[in-house]
Amino acid sequence: MAFYSQDDKADDYLFKIVLIGDSAVGKSNLLARFARNEFYPSSKSTIGVEFQTQKMGINGKEIKAQIWDTAGQERFRAVTSAYYRGAVGALLVYDISRRQTFDSIGRWLNELQTHSDMNVVTILVGNKSDLKDAREVPTAEGKVLAETQGLFFMETSALDSSNVAAAFQTVVKEIYNILSRKVMMSQDLNKPGAPELGNGKTVVLQGDGNQEGNAGTKKGWCCSS
Repeated sequence: MAFYSQDDKADDYLFKIVLIGDSAVGKSNLLARFARNEFYPSSKSTIGVEFQTQKMGINGKEIKAQIWDTAGQERFRAVTSAYYRGAVGALLVYDISRRQTFDSIGRWLNELQTHSDMNVVTILVGNKSDLKDAREVPTAEGKVLAETQGLFFMETSALDSSNVAAAFQTVVKEIYNILSRKVMMSQDLNKPGAPELGNGKTVVLQGDGNQEGNAGTKKGWCCSS
């Protein structure tokens, strides 16, 4: 879901981003830290779906990221699968102190590809990096998996806020960059019906180029709507 706005006073872009991963990996706290700079030590598992919006400025454009927090519990996954539709970005989160949450990454990637309407700009996030003594997943292992799957990669801590904003910003900036390149290419080629900046219509994007994350240069996923 990537929209342009005709109203100069309104947001220039609206991107839908989903948070996915096993229950209790810290998805809700990542969102709370990013959107409100809050952290809840005793937060409960999300039931159903919640979302927050956060505004960002990129190259003079105002971006509104609509971030959806999907429940990680198995019994709610069928309910939340509909909310993948229209997503152009995703944070796939695991807990560095719980090996089983990392082992679930493949399943979550399959679910994302199955239920999303398009290829999605995705970052693999190793959360709870503050739990150094309890680490079960080495940083290098996360980087290798991200590189293999063509994802961005970053370790974060919702507790001390390390890399939280950077993780969300990486996804939003890449979506914006891909969208901008595609619009410019379409306009340069003078294709009939080429999307124009500010035309108030949904923009259709196809696969493009590489994503570059902390793990180096990788084959990237792009977005279309």
